[in-house]
Amino acid sequence: MIPSAFEYHRPADVASAVKLLAELGDDARVLAGGHSLIPMMKLRMAELEHLVDLQAVAELKAISVEDGTVSLGAMVTQHDLIDSEELFRAAPILRETALQIADPQVRYMGTIGGNVANGDPGNDMPGLMQCLGATYVLEGPEGRREVAARDFYEAAYMTDRADDEILVQVRFAATTGGYAYEKQKRKIGDYATAAAAVLIEAEGGTVTRASIAMTNVSDTPVWSEAAADALTGTTCDDAALQAAVDAMLADIDPQEDNRGPIEFKRHLAGVILQRAIARAFQRA
Repeated sequence: MIPSAFEYHRPADVASAVKLLAELGDDARVLAGGHSLIPMMKLRMAELEHLVDLQAVAELKAISVEDGTVSLGAMVTQHDLIDSEELFRAAPILRETALQIADPQVRYMGTIGGNVANGDPGNDMPGLMQCLGATYVLEGPEGRREVAARDFYEAAYMTDRADDEILVQVRFAATTGGYAYEKQKRKIGDYATAAAAVLIEAEGGTVTRASIAMTNVSDTPVWSEAAADALTGTTCDDAALQAAVDAMLADIDPQEDNRGPIEFKRHLAGVILQRAIARAFQRA
């Protein structure tokens, strides 16, 4: 199928894009990389009269690492995350995660903003951003505001972003210590059946700080403070690993689908999380 007819807009800056959304109302949608929206338009699952393409907005493609803070414009692509040595030094888990998203063709077009903004529970970056403690910057007719990634996701495909707002930037503190992103999927290009993002800081063989989040095991990404607490102060031995897994399993709510039944998903989540914790601790 092909999309229904629509009018195409290509603003040159954020202010113009926000103005267009305000003027066009519910009949308009923002286009970033297009990997979610375009297939829905082709299947006539999304019909709209106006498409606002952000590809020409140069300010949304900026990457900076200053004073220990990483700032990513919403139109930074997954390939950009992989290619930037500055980003790799500041937060190497970004490259590790982006390399596991789909395939090179998708990564050249898919953006960080599109990946985190639409609330798809299968996307990789929302869980990672919760693990990183990231902040999202949104811009709308009333100006700019900030929302913590851990507060942004409300349900599947439902977020705190208003229809007339654009997610323009992602910010988080540069990381230290060990990291790992583990992902199990049925085939290349598929969403994760389960994935885990783990950050661990350790001193003298003991975990001093941890952050743990999982993807596609609930309607929203799951950042588990209890799982991180289970590791903190331990040597990441078998008992601590199991305690962290048990804490995460208490926080997730997988649903049966074509990737498997609930019990399989819960088992897989535990396996993936143990692998991620072990590798992050080894790196720490």
